[in-house]
Amino acid sequence: MTGTFGLLRLVLRRDRIIMPLWVLGLGILPWVYVTGFDSLFSTVQERVDYARISAANTGFVALYGPLRGDSLGELVVWRGGFVPVMIALAALLTVLRHTRADEEAGRTELIRAGVVGRFAPLAAAVLATVLACTVMGVVVAVTLIGHGLPGGGAMALGAVFAVSGWAFAGVAAVTAQLSDSARGGRTIAVLVLGVSYVLRLGGDISAMGDSRLDWLSWLSPIGWVERVFPFGADDGGPLILTVALTLVTVGAGAFLLTRRDLGSGILASRLGPATAGAALRSPIGLAWRLHRGLLFGWTAGFAVLGLVFGAVANSVVQLADDSSGVTEMFTRIGGTTAVADAYFAIAAQLSGLIVACYAVQCALRMRDEEQSGHAEALLSTDVSRWSWAAGHLVFAVGGPAVALFAEGLLAGLAFGDLGGVLATTLVQLPAVWVLAAVATLLIGAVPKLAAAAWAVTAAALLILLVGPLLKVDQLVLDLSPFTHVPRLPGDASAVVPLLMLTLIAAVLGGAGLIALRRRDVPV
Repeated sequence: MTGTFGLLRLVLRRDRIIMPLWVLGLGILPWVYVTGFDSLFSTVQERVDYARISAANTGFVALYGPLRGDSLGELVVWRGGFVPVMIALAALLTVLRHTRADEEAGRTELIRAGVVGRFAPLAAAVLATVLACTVMGVVVAVTLIGHGLPGGGAMALGAVFAVSGWAFAGVAAVTAQLSDSARGGRTIAVLVLGVSYVLRLGGDISAMGDSRLDWLSWLSPIGWVERVFPFGADDGGPLILTVALTLVTVGAGAFLLTRRDLGSGILASRLGPATAGAALRSPIGLAWRLHRGLLFGWTAGFAVLGLVFGAVANSVVQLADDSSGVTEMFTRIGGTTAVADAYFAIAAQLSGLIVACYAVQCALRMRDEEQSGHAEALLSTDVSRWSWAAGHLVFAVGGPAVALFAEGLLAGLAFGDLGGVLATTLVQLPAVWVLAAVATLLIGAVPKLAAAAWAVTAAALLILLVGPLLKVDQLVLDLSPFTHVPRLPGDASAVVPLLMLTLIAAVLGGAGLIALRRRDVPV
């Protein structure tokens, strides 16, 4: 463990931009929900009616989890039911970035050459993530108490948010030892998170019916934290269970670390063929080989997301008929007076921001290839930099289009309005391309700051989540490309903003490619 605290300071310094963004951005969401509910429901009866309908709505329970009360605090906890998943994702990515990704890039070997213990890099990554999640929990508790909510419930919700990150920091500590690549570790960890969410969903839906499968929720850490019920039961048992899981997984990760060599993984990599096939003789063929797994995974995930959005849409319309506050909420955020259209506009914006993460990830793969030395070897042949970059950018541009098409298609079919829903979903693409172009510009012009593309994406997400509800100044809202996406159907000026966003993406991306052409590789 020698050198742990020195490495902890290094981790916090490297993440001094990205970590505060997700800690504060996710930490203030409950306060945003409180503010929104306060403005939406003018009477207690309206809030009670909303809670009664929502608690019996299968679609809402699938998205947010069970609702066991009608107080303002319980509604806020329920509305933030998906936030622990987002926290878990941020936590596992942070741990993997400072363990397996550093090891893959050779930084861990350099650090271990000094007076540093074997477990120090893993311990520093986990401690930094646990500290960040704890600070987030404090932010949640302080903001809610400041708004007048009961202190016990506020602290319980803060603890829920904190331990959600702790648990999946532990999961990442294990998956970092299983694969010999950061990409493999991320894939396994995200798969565990996805399975946990599906188990929670299946158990909660079963509990609304015959309860035969409600035990599934108890197989999931996401299901555990949702059974604390802050502002209601305030049950601390699931919190203890989650902390125990964290300790077990971190211990397992440390044990597995002793069972492998530096640079290798517990799961042996599958050897490829001795000679490359014809498909790998071009940059686009190589890019297909590198990106196809991500493309299939994201497309399948968005197809499932489309089915969920389409199935919930009818429930939203029914709920809006019974509550004027719900109608106001959707029309304020969605930008149209038709509740179904407003709902799908919100869903499409959220889908666009999520798939923007995929686009940025595809673009940043260029930087990963450069740092690993693969790009230098490839560019030493007759492959030009532009053709090499174009192979990756094809997936940064086309991959989101495929994923959004799958989501819009299945959502439209599930709701019964294929054309309208599909169009509302696909118009998000130019805004997605702008964020991918920002990543390309950073890679070309200032490659050492390429990771800041995630900060830009996080800022766009924050503006989308909190801006409309808090009635933020329009100048701030305009900083996000998604603010300029037209609200379909019914927006007669839809073509102009789409063309402008596409032009901005082309200019930024082109500038990034020109800068890439002029600088040294590698940096």
